[in-house]
Amino acid sequence: MARFTPWDCFKAASATLVAAWLLTGPTLADARWRQGVFPVAVFSGYTSHFGQRIGPSGSVEPHHGLDIAAPLGSPIRNWWGGVVKEVIDDGRCGLGLLIQSGPYEHLYCHLSGSVQNGTYHSGPVALRSGSRVNGGALIGHVGMSGRSTGPHLHWGVRYGGRWLNPAAILQAMAAARGQGR
Repeated sequence: MARFTPWDCFKAASATLVAAWLLTGPTLADARWRQGVFPVAVFSGYTSHFGQRIGPSGSVEPHHGLDIAAPLGSPIRNWWGGVVKEVIDDGRCGLGLLIQSGPYEHLYCHLSGSVQNGTYHSGPVALRSGSRVNGGALIGHVGMSGRSTGPHLHWGVRYGGRWLNPAAILQAMAAARGQGR
């Protein structure tokens, strides 16, 4: 499994998509980005960047998120306060959550735990569609469910129906925190 540094992820950002996002969403200098929470409590590295990549089948495919490696069972925190829009249990994402925060939707895939009667369970976590979750709240644990080759979180963010590069969001969060000193 290839390892990517945070800088590799920033360099892999699609200039067109980031430019479109900056025209429609908060700018990189927006102080509100300080509210965002890095979703993995025990960070091991980035294993797959946003954009085109060679998938497990060996063919080029779009990758609409950032894969964040972490030890199996590591806590996953909610990036921004919002409401659970969907609990996912399928062969691609595996166990996952889609959370709505205003115009943003953030996707968390490959979680550990189980889904029973539409409710996602992992340790003390029990979430279903309509559950309100605060920014930074525990929403699950790193797993290997779905199409996964190792323990990691696939984290994707959509704004206005368009996938954004999560590395650009992390960069905006870091820039906002740098201004708040």
